[in-house]
Amino acid sequence: MTDRWPSATVSGMLTNSLEAAVALRSAPVEPAAVRVRGVRKAYDGVQALDGVDLTVRRGEVLALLGPNGAGKTTLVEILEGHRGADAGDVCVLGFDPGRRERVFRQRIGIVLQEAALDTLLTVREAIELYAAPYPSPRPAAEVAELVGLGNRLDARADSLSGGQRRRLDLALGIAGDPELVFLDEPTTGFDPAARRRSWELIRGLRSLGKTILLTTHYMEEAQRLADRVVVLAGGRVIAEGAPDTLGREAAESAHVAFRLPSDVDGAVPLPAGTERLGRSVAFRTATPTHDLAPVLSWAAVRGIELEGLTVSRPTLEDVYLQLTEEAA
Repeated sequence: MTDRWPSATVSGMLTNSLEAAVALRSAPVEPAAVRVRGVRKAYDGVQALDGVDLTVRRGEVLALLGPNGAGKTTLVEILEGHRGADAGDVCVLGFDPGRRERVFRQRIGIVLQEAALDTLLTVREAIELYAAPYPSPRPAAEVAELVGLGNRLDARADSLSGGQRRRLDLALGIAGDPELVFLDEPTTGFDPAARRRSWELIRGLRSLGKTILLTTHYMEEAQRLADRVVVLAGGRVIAEGAPDTLGREAAESAHVAFRLPSDVDGAVPLPAGTERLGRSVAFRTATPTHDLAPVLSWAAVRGIELEGLTVSRPTLEDVYLQLTEEAA
C-alpha cells in the first residue's frame, strides 16, 4: 500500500473546477467568502458568542483557534447553516447560511471530526454517496487517490485503520468539489507522517483556489497551513493576523539564554532586566544582535565559550497560550 498523495492528480482537477465555476456563474458574488459582523449566540443564559466579527477572504486558509468552550464549534455551525445566530449578520459565499438553500449547500464541503458513516459501505460507495447532491462532483477514484486511498476503493469502511478512516472523512468532505471547505480538526488521530501528508492535500486544495476554514488544536498545523489565524476566547475574537505576526509585541521579543563558566573573571556586560541564576543567564530583547554584542565581545577577549547559547523567538503556541491566559 502506498501512502503518497500524487501531486499530478491535483493538476488534473483544474478542468473540473473551471466547469463548476461556469455552472455557478449566476450565483451571488460576495468579495469575501465569509463575512460575520456582531454575531451573538447564547445557550440557557451562557453567552457562547459575544459580538464576533470575522472575515475569510476567498482562496485563503484561515485557522480558527481557541480553548475548549471558546465558541469555535458554535461559530462554525452557524457558518455551515446548522445553527442560527441570536443577533448579527452572517454572509457565506453571498448567502445567508441559515436559509439552508440548496445552491449554498452545493458550494460548501464539511469534514467533521468523525463522520456518521455506514461502515458496510466501500470507500467508492461512500464517496459517491456524499458526492451525489453536488452538481459537479469529482470521480470517486480521483478523490480516493487524492487522500491516499486509491488502492482501497473496494475496501469496506469497517476494514480501514483509524488513520485510513480519517482520510476517508477528508475524502467525503471534498467529494463534491466544494468552493469552501470547513475542516474540523482534520488530522486528529493521525501519526506525524500521516498528518504531514494531509497538509499536502490541504495545500493542494488551496492551490486550486479553494477557501478553507480550519479548526485545530495543533499549533504547528496552523503555522504551516494558515494564511491568517483568528483566536477566540470567551466568545470573542481576541487576536487575528498572520501566524508569524500574531501578537506582534510578543513575536518581536527574542529570548536569549546561555551559561557562563564557573570561573567568570570580571563583571559581565549584561543588559538591564537580565535574569541570572547561578551560571544560567537569560533575558528578553527586541534587539538581540545589539544586546548580545557586548557580551560576545567580552567573552571573545577572554577566550570564553558561552555554553548553550540560544536566541529564539516565541512560537505560535507560545503566543497563543499567552493570549488565551490573558483573556481568561
